[in-house]
Amino acid sequence: MYPTVAPNRWRTILRAPVTVALAPLAWALTAVNAAVRRPSLAVGATVLLVCLPSGTQDVSASGKITPADIAAAGVIALVAFRLLTGSRGPDRVTIRHGWIPYAAAVASFAVATVTATDVGTSARGFVRYTELFVLVPVAAALAIRDRRDVFIVAGSIVATTVFEGAVGVYQYLTGTGASYAGQFVRAVGTFGAEQIEAMGAVVGYGILVTLALGLALRGRARIAVVAVALLLTVPLGLSLSRGAWIATAASVFVMLVVYSWRIAVAVFGATVLVVVVLSTGASTGSGPRFGERVTSIFSTSSEPDRSVQDRYALWATAVGIWRDHPVFGVGMKDFVEYRDRYAPMVLSAGSDVDDPHAGYRREPLLSPHNQYLQVLSEQGTVGILAFGGMLGALGVTALRRRRTPEPVQPTGPGRGVASDTAEPDRSETRFFDLAAPGLLTWTLIDFMYGDVGAGPTGVLLGILLGLVARRSLLTPGEES
Repeated sequence: MYPTVAPNRWRTILRAPVTVALAPLAWALTAVNAAVRRPSLAVGATVLLVCLPSGTQDVSASGKITPADIAAAGVIALVAFRLLTGSRGPDRVTIRHGWIPYAAAVASFAVATVTATDVGTSARGFVRYTELFVLVPVAAALAIRDRRDVFIVAGSIVATTVFEGAVGVYQYLTGTGASYAGQFVRAVGTFGAEQIEAMGAVVGYGILVTLALGLALRGRARIAVVAVALLLTVPLGLSLSRGAWIATAASVFVMLVVYSWRIAVAVFGATVLVVVVLSTGASTGSGPRFGERVTSIFSTSSEPDRSVQDRYALWATAVGIWRDHPVFGVGMKDFVEYRDRYAPMVLSAGSDVDDPHAGYRREPLLSPHNQYLQVLSEQGTVGILAFGGMLGALGVTALRRRRTPEPVQPTGPGRGVASDTAEPDRSETRFFDLAAPGLLTWTLIDFMYGDVGAGPTGVLLGILLGLVARRSLLTPGEES
């Protein structure tokens, strides 16, 4: 007789391949369900995807879409879905007033687009600016509803910063970074030599978020997280980004003033001492000359600081464009079309880029490397007023005083007895009170020497501006 197989066993054997084939779909549906219930998970995933570089210097000019952009679009869709379905509605009064600066910014972007010489190029710029300065910040702010969301988003930023910092330190130790003074010692993380300032920006922002999170916590957790923030200063230094150094130092000082002015004064004195030592004694030894890099902040003639001369030339170019197009500018992302007509003779043909993998090449200078002047030249006076109004609203949000919340009364047996140990955990509030002024200060300084055209780090900027707005400009309401 032939052996027989029980019907249940046949069913199990036939079901196994189907189960394996459908497992990825099941996992995807589970992830989507979790993201719908808690959109901060999608925000955290977007932050992690920033580590995947775009490979281009200016995403908005090339039209290339990065994985971080796709994930950011998913965050926007998730938050919009929750608002439309009424899963958790935002406070209507807060949102009504919070939308005003964003609506003005979108209107100015639209006007600059329709009045541009090249409407097609300007339309791409409109999408990019609306994504980074309106949609992503609003979605990120509304996705963070409670303490757990804060830890998810802040934790993803800390993890991304630590990873990029570790890659940067490895590049310095192994000589596989970008070229500086003939040596491949400049840390650039996973972003490549084309985006020379990206890692400095990521680590600088990450230090602020890590420090704010550490100061908001208590006990051993505070010590551990603050220690991580201190260690992150090593890859920040190895990035050799003078702008990131200045922005981070100023932003940390602002955060410490908010936390404790005595600690801020002590840290400021120690920082000045370190800068003096590096400036006077770092000309000897091998590796990157930090003293030369520090002193060259105020110099435009020393080598290898040709980039500073080019920046000044690009700034003069942007001002010249605005003088001839003062009202609406020349159009979104049309700066490069007018650059050669207004550029002084001192402007070089491009920026020198060199690394051990791709070799030497020159990258074109596609923007004025100053966000304020880029808006002024491309969107005119109308655009800079709307853009400044949006940043001003975020500034008020970051610095305005909160009303002291009422203490939570203990419940249960003995609830009528006063207790000093019943203080509620306000780590979420403390985090936003510290992070918002620091992040905004870093951004305002960064905009003096850079712009938002540097690949996937622009999405990170949008999320961080969402953290600033979340403090009091855009806040989720109560469960309906």
